[in-house]
Amino acid sequence: MVGKAAVSVLSLILVVGVALAVVAVVNMNKSGSLDTENMSPKMKAIASICSQTDYQKECQDTLGVLAKNSTSDDPKEYIKTAIMATVDEIKKGFNLTDSLMVEAGNSAFMKMSVEDCKDLLRFAVRELQASYSSVGANDERSQEERVSDINTWLSAVISYQESCLDALGESNPKLKETMGAGSLDFATKLTSNALAIFSEVSKILGNYGLQLKAPQPNGRRLLGHTEVGSDGFPTWFSKADRKLLAAARRGGGGVVGVKPNVVVAKDGSGNYKTIGAALAAAPKNSKTRYVIYVKAGIYDEYVTVTSDLTYIFMYGDGPRKTIVTGRKSARDGINTMNTATFAAVGFHFLCKAMGFQNTAGPEGHQAVALRVQSDRSAFYECRIDGYQDSLYAQTNRQFYRNCVISGTVDFIFGESSTIIQNSLIIVRRPMQGQQNTVTADGRKENRELSGLVIHNCRIVPEQKLFADRFKIPTFLGRPWKKYALTVIMESTLGDLIQPAGYMPWEEDSRDTCQYLEYANRGPGANTARRVKWKGVRVIGRNEALKFTVGSPFLIGNVWLPETRGKFLPGLKN
Repeated sequence: MVGKAAVSVLSLILVVGVALAVVAVVNMNKSGSLDTENMSPKMKAIASICSQTDYQKECQDTLGVLAKNSTSDDPKEYIKTAIMATVDEIKKGFNLTDSLMVEAGNSAFMKMSVEDCKDLLRFAVRELQASYSSVGANDERSQEERVSDINTWLSAVISYQESCLDALGESNPKLKETMGAGSLDFATKLTSNALAIFSEVSKILGNYGLQLKAPQPNGRRLLGHTEVGSDGFPTWFSKADRKLLAAARRGGGGVVGVKPNVVVAKDGSGNYKTIGAALAAAPKNSKTRYVIYVKAGIYDEYVTVTSDLTYIFMYGDGPRKTIVTGRKSARDGINTMNTATFAAVGFHFLCKAMGFQNTAGPEGHQAVALRVQSDRSAFYECRIDGYQDSLYAQTNRQFYRNCVISGTVDFIFGESSTIIQNSLIIVRRPMQGQQNTVTADGRKENRELSGLVIHNCRIVPEQKLFADRFKIPTFLGRPWKKYALTVIMESTLGDLIQPAGYMPWEEDSRDTCQYLEYANRGPGANTARRVKWKGVRVIGRNEALKFTVGSPFLIGNVWLPETRGKFLPGLKN
């Protein structure tokens, strides 16, 4: 923990700076200004911190409780108070779902949406509790890793809240209105404030040489400063996983040389005939890799790696040999989240040489092949095939390398910190009258640590689309939510890409979304005729580095392995 003397110095710093910072605080009284003369030093510090939030009254009401009930001058208590206030509000929203279930009546679709909302709020509480525990915890994580963790998890909470409302809205707008007007609206504001407070306190701590935790000797380095070992793997990768993936490399299409814990085989030659059965028998909340080998075959089943299944390493015999397939879609009255053929939820999910597909076709509309909310998850040499909404990169930090991803409308979408590297992105023929959009990012708050990054990839049409690629418009993306962030860099863009590059979703998102391009090539990379939105621009090298694997955007430490070729912690050139 930071020493009390150091913290007291920080409190003085906050008080000195309040005269300037408080000017930005929203008016809380009739005179049009905030009366600070009679404020205690702690309340002045709170006013200063709250001036950086979007919901300042809610911030002062929340942190005011700390000023009244605590004698601590530790600024980390501001973060903890903001997080726990958010937990309390989300729990109220969770209780509200019981009444929503009554409103759902006999509608299976509405009941499913309410159940999804409950699950998402559970995930939100889990990530808030993890964030709370991380503030001031004394463990081996570096300061940079801890900041990345908490920013990621708080961003995921915003995503879960928004996904809850989206799920309700898909079934009945009235349910969404009830939940949104209730405690969830307040919880969303508090989460936004928690992100802002965390950012502000972390910045102040960093500026004055203080930390969220006591420094650890021989702490791990940032991924961006990590060297590649002689075996081609990053030097920060754990010995056990290095051995697993080194054997994976030697094994060609499969992972010959890795001794799996269990084998799945449709023909009965393994321990289980289905992936679901193998996962049901896997250890819960593991801290070490549990290896599942799925032999070649087409597995017609719906699979979820649940939140209590952590550190699962699943591999197959190749993305065209080991295939998980499904066909659920919005056309069947199923909301988007539940259409996924395969869902990875448990943290640290690692996958290699498998295929995931949704065969509902373009007529099925929303039909997810792979949904991922697993933090620090990675997919290597995999294939994700669908049409609309193929890959739902829902939340948290995700990495894809040497993969194939195909689809039509918004087929790479979500609200996560995702980097897709060295992969082939195939645009398919959509339903008649549709336009293709490669990405649809769901970043709702400007402070969220999230966005979609396509790095050193190729975007091309499938053979069935090739002849009509100029007749059927294809765009690089459209902003699903207000602060959508998508970065495309060092990639080859085919001539099917519309010169405008991007199309709108909502009119008001044009001024707030960001579409950034850097060092792309190919006929679709010409930016001369891109849409003239404020956030659509070509960026320089220094800004592009902020979205590489080695940056805080996706800080990997012990979770992100390399399977083939030299690891790219930064830019290619």
